[in-house]
Amino acid sequence: MLLNTAHSAELIVVEQDGCVYCELFNEQIAEAYPKTSEGKLAPLRRIDLHEPWPKELSQVKPARFTPTFILVENDKEVDRINGYPGDEHFWFLVGEMLSQLETQPNTKKP
Repeated sequence: MLLNTAHSAELIVVEQDGCVYCELFNEQIAEAYPKTSEGKLAPLRRIDLHEPWPKELSQVKPARFTPTFILVENDKEVDRINGYPGDEHFWFLVGEMLSQLETQPNTKKP
């Protein structure tokens, strides 16, 4: 059983107004994401590219373009996706990223 891990990981999406690929992500993924097992393991957190980088993420390199998806665990970067690769490839890449989490339930692959 996992205790106190619900918020130790998060998927940060760095976005900006007018970003076509950010809009595609929002249309294709963002609404469903919180309802998925991926969304429960690493909730989505939005950061505007033009806002100051959060102090608690000082150990994470800020994104330079949008969208950038950064998987963070305990305020440290685990992995990132630069750009939006489309809905099917996004889920695959996020799954690969989440498999690197320390808080992930122990699931052995054959």
